[in-house]
Amino acid sequence: MGGTFDPIHHGHLVAASEVASKFDLDEVVFVPTGEPWQKSKSTVSAAEHRYLMTVIATASNPRFTVSRVDIDRPGPTYTKDTLRDLRRLRPEADLYFITGADAMAQIVGWKDVDELWELAHFVGVTRPGHELHDLGRTDVSLLEVPAMAISSTDCRARVAVAEPVWYLVPDGVVQYIAKYGLYRGKGRPSDDGDGHAQDENGEAGSTAAAVR
Repeated sequence: MGGTFDPIHHGHLVAASEVASKFDLDEVVFVPTGEPWQKSKSTVSAAEHRYLMTVIATASNPRFTVSRVDIDRPGPTYTKDTLRDLRRLRPEADLYFITGADAMAQIVGWKDVDELWELAHFVGVTRPGHELHDLGRTDVSLLEVPAMAISSTDCRARVAVAEPVWYLVPDGVVQYIAKYGLYRGKGRPSDDGDGHAQDENGEAGSTAAAVR
């Protein structure tokens, strides 16, 4: 599963666990975005902070791993580049691309989308109350995940005004945020579409992958 993970929260972890169970996946690879193509570098936390928070959050689950392919690749992050890299690293694996169901509706209209279908099976996850629409493709699956109601945008906003994020994000991530003073004094961040179309599950941010 991929995204900016700024910060990673329980919604991401529950979604990854649900998809892994549903599709009997051996592994879920979390891929923190390097440089989101649609954002300036100043609007997201440093890649190393986001990478380390993801490592902390996933450490207790042996099925979860974290990849640096997007962080270590120079330039903006694009879904096709991430999937190409993962395919090169795991040529025999069946790859699953995990993204938001609302973003999935945008993905089917992307230019040159056929290459993406060849690289991975796509899984769109959504929160309760969000209507799931059949996209008319047998290589796309849709799955409702209750914890997707949690948002990184809201977590950052709460930290910025000194409100707690305990139980929204893993304990170790709460401590990491406090140790490095992340998100403080920035006011309420603009909505980055976390878990939706533009950030965690968009062209740049949602390079999610799982392996079977």
